[in-house]
Amino acid sequence: MPQQEYDIIAVGGGLGGATLARAMAASGARVLVLERERQFKDRVRGEIVSPWGVLELQKLGVYQLLLDTCARSIKWLDLYIGGVRTVHRDLITTTPQQLPCLNWLHTEMEEVLLQAALDAGAEVRRGASACGLTPGSRPSVAVEDQGRVEELHARMVVCADGRGSLARKWLNLPVKQESYGMLIAGVLCAAAAVPADTNHFFLFPDRGVTAIVCPQNGGRVRAYAWHPRERDHRFQGTGDLPSFVEESVRAGVPSEWYSALEPLGPLATFDGTDNWVDHPYRDGIALIGDAAAASDPTYGQGQSLAAMDARALRDQLLSHSDWDAAGHAYASQHDQHYAAVHKYTGWTYQMFYAVGPEADARRARALPLFAEDPTRMHDGLISGPEIPQDEAVRRRFFGED
Repeated sequence: MPQQEYDIIAVGGGLGGATLARAMAASGARVLVLERERQFKDRVRGEIVSPWGVLELQKLGVYQLLLDTCARSIKWLDLYIGGVRTVHRDLITTTPQQLPCLNWLHTEMEEVLLQAALDAGAEVRRGASACGLTPGSRPSVAVEDQGRVEELHARMVVCADGRGSLARKWLNLPVKQESYGMLIAGVLCAAAAVPADTNHFFLFPDRGVTAIVCPQNGGRVRAYAWHPRERDHRFQGTGDLPSFVEESVRAGVPSEWYSALEPLGPLATFDGTDNWVDHPYRDGIALIGDAAAASDPTYGQGQSLAAMDARALRDQLLSHSDWDAAGHAYASQHDQHYAAVHKYTGWTYQMFYAVGPEADARRARALPLFAEDPTRMHDGLISGPEIPQDEAVRRRFFGED
């Protein structure tokens, strides 16, 4: 019989919501997960977890589970700038975490983690949608399921409802959006010619195009191409596949990798511009993952941030008897971590994605110095928000020292 009172109600059964639900249920909490999709559908979105995020998955106790079921361990990172490979990096030996990247398909990862939450003792309701929130000392969620609406209460409601979070609107939380961003196109495909143990990044700043090829299990890859949103062009549908391939090759992807491209899912484009709320906790309701801060997926930080949010909120809830205090402590941690990520992704945009004379001059100064000394490259995208990023680091990155 479904309960009407819970310790935690998680709105959204993706990476953040499901891992938090599993962790808290395993600690004895009464947990409900509301997931509106009865069956997950393939969507175009980032699917790389950087080594700093993989460490968060270890802390959450799901790393080995994911590796055994749906994740692909990626040891190598290759970076091409202007068609020339400048980095061939062993992530396990060169990162503070001494861990690889993980690649997966969202549809498979989400099923694994929802089942893990269920196995840990959480209640999971598929096809149930939140349609309203009431904050307070005993917050509640209005839930629509099979045409019926009911109100459910919890000690805390955790909203992990993604980049287009309705929870932000229901709570009247001001949403901020960055002034710059990228339009990101991607497609899941079969492409056996792609080396399968490496994430391949292709930057061609002079042409204003970028591409990445991410190997997946089962002989599949996710291929992406992106450009600044000021160039308002979107690839949409299989008819645009030849143009998408042409764009990727312009970024430096070897044309032979796509010689027998077989799409396995939709080709689509979305606006990846950062958007966020400050201090994502209010009166018994916490936001995590993209609902709290949606980092532009071109930098590959979103899933790592979601895992960090889930781990940080879990730790605060388990260490406080006062969950309101725990919520505020989590939100302060989140703001600190996201601010650091936002800072170094902004540096990356200025260096590699921005267009125009100033950006060209910046790259003309800095890129030769990277070639001489690769340690000048800021490593936040791989090693995470806790590495130094003071003014001396910034000046060294931009070749101003």
